[in-house]
Amino acid sequence: MSLAVSYSAYGGPDVLEIIDVPEPHAGPGQVRVAVRAAGLNAFDYKLRRSPAVMPSHTLPSRQGSEFAGVIDELGDGVTGLAVGDEVLGWAPLTAQAEFVVVNATHVAAKPAGLDWASAGGLYSVGNTALRSTDAVAPTAADTVLVSAAAGGVGILAAQFALRTGATVIGTASEQNHEFLRGLGVIPVAYGPGLVDRLRAAAPQGITAVIDNAGEETVLAALELGVAPARINSVVYFEGADKYGISVVGSGKKTSAELWELARLVASGELVLPIAATYPLAQVREAYERLESRHLRGKVVLLVG
Repeated sequence: MSLAVSYSAYGGPDVLEIIDVPEPHAGPGQVRVAVRAAGLNAFDYKLRRSPAVMPSHTLPSRQGSEFAGVIDELGDGVTGLAVGDEVLGWAPLTAQAEFVVVNATHVAAKPAGLDWASAGGLYSVGNTALRSTDAVAPTAADTVLVSAAAGGVGILAAQFALRTGATVIGTASEQNHEFLRGLGVIPVAYGPGLVDRLRAAAPQGITAVIDNAGEETVLAALELGVAPARINSVVYFEGADKYGISVVGSGKKTSAELWELARLVASGELVLPIAATYPLAQVREAYERLESRHLRGKVVLLVG
């Protein structure tokens, strides 16, 4: 038997349990990974709190979608990988466990300079940030607003936009403003008066928006004259029908993309702070921290 995070009822972090599950084994084309770290994401707790997020979801359910660890078993037909390889990858709804079994194409080599927590917390936010940035196609001529710019997705999306040469404005709590300035982002506080603060920060106008916060950001962008086609939200899905914005989230995952993201973080070309780490046994406390919001970067479970 091995340990995994599970829940049998919808609700807050208190419904989470560490349970015994049969130890999985790699089938043809698969690898088994002894997990060292597994990231926490907002989707995890949104799905856990409400069946409306994914009507096809059934209980009991496992949890987590991204991990890093060491390959300890190869299935038939796997080439290019070996027992003992350090990897990171994705495993929808099963990553928060002592072992995961995934297709060999769902892992990438972990760069030697990348710590376990960063490796285990990278791919969901990295992939979502890439897709949402691509959706508005920023260029050096743009001024881009990134909401929740100190969160896991927002931090990376802001940096992807900066890499195109765009001017980037990011909404965040005051405690994260100096950090964002260090990245090259112009920080703005969210809340009442947001539109006026955005006008002051970008007198030239805002031309694209990567939203990670919700309706407040979208409504502010529309009031400022941003074209709906250049507003993308990964959380305010109602905005697609109401206002014609795009709602592109994660997708098109590949091991090549994952490896490149890992390389960029390991080299320091991208910054992804780790807000906190917790042992697997403290998964409830970890989600309480994540759900308290206003974090800088990722919360990660350390497993092995």
